[in-house]
Amino acid sequence: MSTDSVIYKITPRVAWEEAERKGQFEGAAIDLQDGYIHFSSADQVAETAAKHFAGQDDLLLVAVDAASLGDDLKWEVSRGGALFPHLYAHLSMTSVLWARAMPLSDDGQHTIPME
Repeated sequence: MSTDSVIYKITPRVAWEEAERKGQFEGAAIDLQDGYIHFSSADQVAETAAKHFAGQDDLLLVAVDAASLGDDLKWEVSRGGALFPHLYAHLSMTSVLWARAMPLSDDGQHTIPME
């Protein structure tokens, strides 16, 4: 099991702004369909961006304090047998550390704004 203390969510800016107004993020369409909010660890973010968000502009990378999510956060086998963090609850804004833009670079890849 991973012990990453910070996990990450890639989301369109407009969806995140709506979540901020509501005080919680309920998930993107794929999250709602799957029944949990998909996250990535730091070493999974670039691949997640390339695989699921290729060419999309105006995205944000949201950093979340994993420990604050308690038992609602599960690390489960997903792509390529790797463990991915899945949140079986809405994401409260109190667990969010920051949200930063992920602009597209000249080569069409997203810039990953890690600390």
